[in-house]
Amino acid sequence: MGIVQNQTFKNTIITYFGFGIGAINVLFLFTHFLEDDYHGLVAFVLSTSIIMMPLFALGVHNSIIKFYSSFKTPNTVNSFLTLMLFLPLLAIVPVGLIGYFSFDFISGLLSEKNEIIKDYVWLIFIAAICFSYFEIFYAWAKVQMQSVFGNFMKEVFHRIGVMLLFLGIYLDWLNVEQFIYNVIIIYIIRTVIMMLYAFSVKRPVFKLYKIPNLSSIIKYTLLIIIAGSVANVILEIDKFMIGQYIEIEQVAYYGVAIYIATVIGVPARSMHQITNPITAVFLNNNDKPALRNLYKKSSINLFVISGLIFLCIVLNINELYKIIPDEFTVALLVVFLVSLAKLFDNLLGNNNAILFNSDYYRVVLVLGVVLAILTVVLNILLIPDYGINGAALATFISIFIYNSAKLIFVYYKFKMLPFSTNTLKTFILIVISIAVFYFWEFQFHPIINIILKSVLIGLSYVFVVYRFNLSEDITAILKKFISKK
Repeated sequence: MGIVQNQTFKNTIITYFGFGIGAINVLFLFTHFLEDDYHGLVAFVLSTSIIMMPLFALGVHNSIIKFYSSFKTPNTVNSFLTLMLFLPLLAIVPVGLIGYFSFDFISGLLSEKNEIIKDYVWLIFIAAICFSYFEIFYAWAKVQMQSVFGNFMKEVFHRIGVMLLFLGIYLDWLNVEQFIYNVIIIYIIRTVIMMLYAFSVKRPVFKLYKIPNLSSIIKYTLLIIIAGSVANVILEIDKFMIGQYIEIEQVAYYGVAIYIATVIGVPARSMHQITNPITAVFLNNNDKPALRNLYKKSSINLFVISGLIFLCIVLNINELYKIIPDEFTVALLVVFLVSLAKLFDNLLGNNNAILFNSDYYRVVLVLGVVLAILTVVLNILLIPDYGINGAALATFISIFIYNSAKLIFVYYKFKMLPFSTNTLKTFILIVISIAVFYFWEFQFHPIINIILKSVLIGLSYVFVVYRFNLSEDITAILKKFISKK
């Protein structure tokens, strides 16, 4: 776990730094410098682009991670990477042509409920290309066990860029329309920088030699599109559908709530950057003991860390909403439901990596399609009657069912569960912490109240984790920290 701990720790620090900047952007700058409809427009454009990303990437970023370690000669490696670089154009070019010749029809369809969307539909296409190739170049670096710089670009770079754009608005250098266009330019720059870094780590050598198991690679690459689409549909379709059913301002309120809850997923995002390629290596080498050990350790580590974050969010949420505009408080229930879903995500450890890098990904894809359809249906049924709370409930139900199914499937095929007695102890710790701290309020400024309460929660939580050794890896880190004092 050495390389996992090292890069996970660095990635976690970077990711939280990025989320800290993002929190300033989302909670304060977006809410104060953009009108709610333009705030919702930005969220709509980016969410729709993320939904399109798996189609444009053609599953290449997943295929690089799964198959790279299986090639042993320079010719096969270079031929494989050459194919991976150019394969997405098979989707991007046709979709671009269709979009060009059908722009009026598509833009009219998407802007039927909110006219403001119409003039910005083409940005969705550009952003989707950027997201796709960024992930491909990031995967290129990750298979060389270099995930830290890419994580900085993924979590920090664009958020700093957006913050600088808000400074431009404040100084009257930019108007709102220019701001939106420049957000997309930032994503273009990010993709170019990631490409240059990836190629510096592993220089591309364009070869077209015969690739072993090419049919298996193509089949996986095409089928994994479904997996990526399923994940993005479950996570992003709600914002898209809110923009189609109710006022686009609601996308802004919903987006802020989702951002708050997404902080719980940061440890998983950080750990998966390095556990994903390592899981692929274990599977390719049929090293089941190492795989089982990684499964259990990743689960308890993520559950312990995300449990603390979950507590800090849920137990401080009322105070947090006091420092942003009042209209955003309509999304309090959204924060709670999505936070629970994110906590469940962390509990599964590297479950996703096991499934999508194994030979059983086809079954999971079929299951994912069913659940993606369920997500869309639930949003159609719930959003018109319950608004953004209905969207959150649809997301929670879908993620709960999807994660449960994946958990059961891994157990059925690999005879592995990520849980231990420490999982139950951590769950009890979280429940007791909610009971103790939920009604504990201070009478100071909301920011001071959040800081004080978070410190109390954190100290008590970490003490119990250390005292009862709920996670060996976390205990080891704490011992090192204490020994330096």
